[in-house]
Parts: sequence; C-alpha cells; structure tokens
Amino acid sequence: MLDNNEIINLTRDCEAISVPFGEKQILKKGSEVQIMQAMGGSYTIYATEGMFRVNGVNADAIGKEPEKPPVISENISESEFEDEVWKQMRTVYDPEIPINVVDLGLIYNCDIAKDPNDQYIIKVDMTLTAPGCGMADVLVEDIRERINLLPRILSVEVELVLDPPWSMEMMSEAARLEAGLV
Repeated sequence: MLDNNEIINLTRDCEAISVPFGEKQILKKGSEVQIMQAMGGSYTIYATEGMFRVNGVNADAIGKEPEKPPVISENISESEFEDEVWKQMRTVYDPEIPINVVDLGLIYNCDIAKDPNDQYIIKVDMTLTAPGCGMADVLVEDIRERINLLPRILSVEVELVLDPPWSMEMMSEAARLEAGLV
C-alpha cells in the first residue's frame, strides 16, 4: 500500500522527468520527496521543485526495490524483439487514466529497423486522449526512456500525431473493462 504522507529523503542523486514538462532533471541526494503514485515500475513523486516521474531503475533512490533492466538473448528474432518493445511500452501509464498507453490505444505505429552494427532504431507514432493534454511531454519521454532500457538500442524517436484523433473505440477490450466502459 502506498503511503502518500510518507516523506522520503533521496539516498542518492536521482534522474527524474519533470511533470508535466517532460524535461530530465537531477534531484539531489537528501532532497525530501513524497511518492504520489506508483504504476508500471515508475513513480510519480512530489518534491519542493515540483512533480517528477522516477523510472524504476532509480527506485533505490526513493527506498524502493530497483527495477532490473530487461535482458534479451543475442539471437532474438525480429518478432520477439518487437514483442519486447511493446512490452516496454505497456509499462507506461497515462497518469490521468491509470491504464497503459498501449491498451488505451495511444500507440498508432512502431517501426523497428537495424543499423549495420545490429543496433535497433525505433520510431513510435503516438497520440493523446485529448489534443491539449498537458502530459504529452511526460508520456513521450516515458516511452523513449522505457524502450531505451532494452539492450542494443541506437535511437528511439517518439512522434506525436493527432490524426486520426483518439477515441474510446481505440481502447483494448481489457482497458474498456478496467475503465468501466463495458
């Protein structure tokens, strides 16, 4: 159970993403923070500087068990690697609708290519539940960060597209069930 009243002192400097601006920042060791939300291996925290998202690999800085980066085999097939990319994107949650971005239907496309050195180049097209969503930069950075946890990633580009506009019909059946829409 998450205790939103618990004050935690960061045990080390910690990289975080500012909410809602999506900018990377370093929070200093000893800073007081409160955990506001924990979903998909990430934590939303409140500090005197504002709100931030802390990736699970940095969870030890807030006294939580750190997430281990994903491991893939050297001889992974293209389809298995694509499954791993989608699995990573499913760990990114819309903070206003606690459902992952894949099941919400926000991911329109994911192209995966390899360079001559067997490094992966990922391009994701995503949308938002509403064109003026204030969390756009955070979601884009979360997706980029989560995919970059995979080995052999050369680059990740996440592009916001608003056409076609998102609608509830784009949600998976499981997401509609979870949101009480079925």
